[in-house]
Amino acid sequence: MTPEWTPSSWRGHDIRQQPTWPDPEALAAAARELAAYPPLVAFSEVDALGAALAEAQAGRAFLLQGGDCAESFAEFSPETIRSGHSLIAAMGALVGAASGLPVIRVGRMAGQFAKPRTADMEEKAGVRLPAYRGDIVNGIAFDPAARVPAPERMFRAYSQATATLAHLRELASKAGEPFYTSHEALLLPFEEALVRRDPVSGRFYGASAHFLWIGDRTRFPGSAHVEFARGLANPIGIKCGPSLDADTLLRLLDTLNPARAAGRITLIARMGHEPIAAALPPLLRAVASEGHPVLWACDPMHGNTIKAANGYKTRPMARILAEVRAFFALCPAEGARAGGIHIEMTGRNVTECTGGAAKLTEQDLSDRYHTHCDPRLNAAQAMELAELVADMLRRRAEDAAAA
Repeated sequence: MTPEWTPSSWRGHDIRQQPTWPDPEALAAAARELAAYPPLVAFSEVDALGAALAEAQAGRAFLLQGGDCAESFAEFSPETIRSGHSLIAAMGALVGAASGLPVIRVGRMAGQFAKPRTADMEEKAGVRLPAYRGDIVNGIAFDPAARVPAPERMFRAYSQATATLAHLRELASKAGEPFYTSHEALLLPFEEALVRRDPVSGRFYGASAHFLWIGDRTRFPGSAHVEFARGLANPIGIKCGPSLDADTLLRLLDTLNPARAAGRITLIARMGHEPIAAALPPLLRAVASEGHPVLWACDPMHGNTIKAANGYKTRPMARILAEVRAFFALCPAEGARAGGIHIEMTGRNVTECTGGAAKLTEQDLSDRYHTHCDPRLNAAQAMELAELVADMLRRRAEDAAAA
């Protein structure tokens, strides 16, 4: 028998990628206060996204998900929101025109404030401090005071998300296209505080965003993050890296979608341009053989991060495009459908990823390297990626029409 789920049942499971809070009572008090705040998203909006993703699973729509690696308090402005929305809208228009499919526009916006880290501590010049875990937890400046996890930052994250959503709804209304928000459900005290129950249906919603995903570091069976997502009515994403085996993935699907509801699960492959050829097909075959309804999407960013000779983290555009091409080739070979992309990007003219039409080099990285965490595509590079996706979808539609 499956144990009863509650918004706090995750607390009895294996929890990872959380900060060490110096004052647990202050954290608990902040969470209690947030629990009285209004939901950030409407239940009807979440349900509408789930229905749209079910259409994408059936091949009648395409998911375009993108935005900042980590949203920051310092760069918050109407222009940042507008440029991010405009870029996704432009990419969606291009992909939609080429494919003939409705494009589901989902931003990594209005909540992408927490970040997992490889190490708990960061060291510079012999000084060790807690790692930066996103503005919702601590500050990016490398000094002891900034790096102390501070629960009051959750209120600022809530406030910024509220303002961002208000502006996004205005922009979406003018554009005449729905726009949804998403983030990694990582900081579980914050996420739990924003769970709301629909008094009509009785279902629980993660009201911090329309779409929540579980990261590659926290998607192991028995994890607190899997347990938290299990009871939510939201569409759920699972990041699938090269270390994920087929049996584990099937266990996750049985846990997170036992009813096998359409539109519930999006599997976001983030393999790397070389590992994908060996790592993805076994997952595609396993899911198909068990008949699980999922949407397959490609994250070509996270498996292609390297350190440049000058010390900057970067992602070569050639590797990103190579992984997308491989994803679109491997899915149909195993009877699956390439149904979406998930990318880290910005509408600003940053220099964080090398290559592309502008031929950015490692020497260019220092010009406008502004990310708070990992390198993002700039607007021109993101549109170049959209052109590739549009071309592959166009050819897929032509092949289907000719068959």
